[in-house]
Amino acid sequence: MDSSVLFGAATIGYMLSMVAYIAYLVFRKNSIGVAATGITVVSFAAQTVAFAMRWVEGYEMGLRSFWRPPVSNLYESLVFFVWCLILGYLIIEFRYRNRSFGAFITPLAGLALAFIEMTGMSKEIQPLLPALQSNWLLAHVTLSFIAYSTFGLSFGTALMYLIEKTERRTEPAYVFWTVSLGALVVLLLAMGADFTKFHVLASTPEEMKSYLFRATFKSGSTAVSMASWAGAAVIVGLIWRYGYLLKRVVVSFNVSAGLLDEITYKAIAVGFPVFTLGGLIFGAVWADQAWGVYWSWDPKETWSLITWLVYAFYLHARFMRGWRGRKVAVVAVVGFVTVVFTYLGVNLLLSGLHSYGSIG
Repeated sequence: MDSSVLFGAATIGYMLSMVAYIAYLVFRKNSIGVAATGITVVSFAAQTVAFAMRWVEGYEMGLRSFWRPPVSNLYESLVFFVWCLILGYLIIEFRYRNRSFGAFITPLAGLALAFIEMTGMSKEIQPLLPALQSNWLLAHVTLSFIAYSTFGLSFGTALMYLIEKTERRTEPAYVFWTVSLGALVVLLLAMGADFTKFHVLASTPEEMKSYLFRATFKSGSTAVSMASWAGAAVIVGLIWRYGYLLKRVVVSFNVSAGLLDEITYKAIAVGFPVFTLGGLIFGAVWADQAWGVYWSWDPKETWSLITWLVYAFYLHARFMRGWRGRKVAVVAVVGFVTVVFTYLGVNLLLSGLHSYGSIG
């Protein structure tokens, strides 16, 4: 048995746990919550073993040094991101003895894993490109994704905070979280439609861009495209119209707004210095060694700086301006949107020195 079998089992497990946590949030049955936690723990253990096996496999195949972790392409980095995200979530669940967070965190893992399967990105162990054959790989890449996972956790708790603290549909914060949640649901459904229709076709960013959303918004059929946009508007509208029902469910778990604000802050307080050191400083040193310049305004570098500025603003607004509650929760959600674009959008939509992080 190789690592791919366990990775596949972990993927299925995370999908099941996502469904179980959402069911627990809706039906509020403790047995469902226990099952969701159990599935998540078993899946996490399987992924941990699979990650270690892939590390050893690369070394035994002579393609990588033992000191080069399997985080050198888009597939491996997504898998590592999911691993860090689930680890952080399990720490929060056992620390605060509350499973309701799972319904907002596991969908991020599910979205990442669905993206892997939908795009058909290469899962083969490949030799490292010259630019990646550096001791800075371990420090820069792993620390960056540890920070990304903490930002993902802050996204989930900030979204829960906004759901709990908004009352009227006309409130800007209410509109913001319902539209954000609606966009996430539409994205998941559109990706599922692409996978159902085209299966695994893409192996490069060019192929990905050529058929992404072709089953829905970019369909060759005008009727399908118009129906997709109309359906997306209906989904967002329904979430906006009936968002108070989700608020009732969140409130019923007795998760205080203060606790959600605290977890959001702590996640960002941990992730920000890690991202500063690993993502920016170590990245600049590595860039100088690989390309002879510390900073070149490469798209990935530019968006990493934008991400850093958003979270720096979060901390500055909280400490220096005394912002609390909905204002900083919105910043935390926006921050994770910039993380996603920095991580995936740049690789798929733009070009630059970091193009090795592609699908193929």
